Amino acid sequence: MPGITSYGAYVPYYRLTRKAMGGGKGERAIASFDEDAVSMAVEASRDADLSAVDTLLFATTSPPYAEKLNAAAIAAALSLPSSIRSTEIGSSSRMGLGALLMGADAAAAGRHALVCVSDVVVGAPSGSREKGGGDAAVAFVTGPDDEAIARFVGQASATTELLDVWRLPGEKFANQWEERFGAEILGPISNDTAKRALEDAGVQPSDLAAVVLDATNKRDVAGIPRALGLQKEQLADMLEANVGRTGAAHAGLVLARVLDSASPGDKILVVSTCDGCDAAVLEVTDKITAGRPKRSVDRWIASARNDIPYNTYLKWREILPFEPPRRPDLDRPAAPPMQRNQHWKYGFYGSRCTECQSGYLPPQQVCLTCGSVNKMQEEAFADVPCKIKTYTFDHLAYTLQPPVVSTVVDFQGGGRLTCEMADVDPASVKIGDQLEMTSRRLYTGSGVHNYFWKARPQR
Repeated sequence: MPGITSYGAYVPYYRLTRKAMGGGKGERAIASFDEDAVSMAVEASRDADLSAVDTLLFATTSPPYAEKLNAAAIAAALSLPSSIRSTEIGSSSRMGLGALLMGADAAAAGRHALVCVSDVVVGAPSGSREKGGGDAAVAFVTGPDDEAIARFVGQASATTELLDVWRLPGEKFANQWEERFGAEILGPISNDTAKRALEDAGVQPSDLAAVVLDATNKRDVAGIPRALGLQKEQLADMLEANVGRTGAAHAGLVLARVLDSASPGDKILVVSTCDGCDAAVLEVTDKITAGRPKRSVDRWIASARNDIPYNTYLKWREILPFEPPRRPDLDRPAAPPMQRNQHWKYGFYGSRCTECQSGYLPPQQVCLTCGSVNKMQEEAFADVPCKIKTYTFDHLAYTLQPPVVSTVVDFQGGGRLTCEMADVDPASVKIGDQLEMTSRRLYTGSGVHNYFWKARPQR
């Protein structure tokens, strides 16, 4: 049986309290102004084991490009081989679990698939989607049974045509029909799909250690616990209080959190309902401990800042008009230099002198230490720790989160770079602080996204 061989997750640093949005308890995770579905998918994938990946599946309802393979930018940032097969799916938040099931099918055919699911959920101000939504990403690698930390033992699906949640091209906010209508149609379908998945797995509801119930309208799956006779302790925390529903990523994010504390032999039911229903049953193997990522979902959630003003969030999402800076527009990134410097720009590859071991970012041909020419080898710096050598605050440079924190960082093992910092409180910056690199969207110029890397405090 195919299974999940490794996984990773990512929850952005910033939170927006529901009180700031006009009322309610708790908070939602919000991507920073320099994050999108691609950059978050990269961050989630970096904690997974990508060494054998030959297939990439990317699911999102918030693609940065409407027509261009966003998965190609993910593959470049993760330095995946150019021979990789890539597919992108979206249009429905159910496609997160759908992509994972496609990954299982790919693994059954002998492939190793990286399944990235990432979403930036934007709702109309004061609406339920704005308050109840959240931004996050999750990644799973699927492979053969003998490598699995959790194997797929059963699944079932249903596809239903109904007008429940929809958004037209060019519309910023999704629309949703009256909730009772969707629940009347999708409730029985969700119950039936969950039962068929358990029958396919040969698993009784009482055998389940955890049940993940995800839907655009939680009433669509509210009847499953009673239909299956589940106990309250079997139901997974759906992270409503501190993250929100993270669109296509949500079923996978909650599954990742369940795997963070699962024991060998645990059986997990995952249900995702939207325009139909997908359900999967997984059984955790004895490889689970060795296959867990460095950072758990709870660790990402705990690393947070929740004092972002509501009007700042609205500016980040381009909902609230504001006066632009009185400076020339940013230049559109040009295709030829981006292509020539792909390993540096996306994969964050520098160079190291083979004669004296000096590191260079960006990559160089001439060593400034020993003078050697063309004695360099490529080296990945994305996962190398670094620390602040010096820094400055730029109050004149344009940013949606002023001031710009510009820093010079020294990398462990050699190498120095001047770069911006992300996810940082300027008042807390100190020389010697330990940092790590993170993939970000620096800006968008004339419709072209400019991805590169920034440094952030270790999370």
